[in-house]
Amino acid sequence: MLQESMRKRHEGEGGFTLIELLIVIVILGVLSAVVVFAVGGISSKGNQAACNADVKSVETAQEAYYAGTGPLLGNGAYAASVGVLVTAKLLREPPGTGNGYTITVDTSPIPTGAVLATPLCSTLK
Repeated sequence: MLQESMRKRHEGEGGFTLIELLIVIVILGVLSAVVVFAVGGISSKGNQAACNADVKSVETAQEAYYAGTGPLLGNGAYAASVGVLVTAKLLREPPGTGNGYTITVDTSPIPTGAVLATPLCSTLK
């Protein structure tokens, strides 16, 4: 008798069908896939921005080194390596190579002060 009264009380109330639950799961899966791909694009832009920032920092240090050596050498000179810029305390530390790129300075016989990123910052992913 108790079971019959419980059935009558819940009669007409329906739960979710299996199809409805599957549709919700599929929608959540699609939404999570969209978020994963959107976040992946953000990190690649971050690597490019970090590379560009490192290049600009070394360029600024190169120009400061050139300006600082002017009185010593008559017309100034560019640093022969990033290590020289660190030794001169114009950079706290050399840019890291763990980000997929390496920052170097022009080492030609007559340095131009050019700063190079290998590979180019714009090609980083």
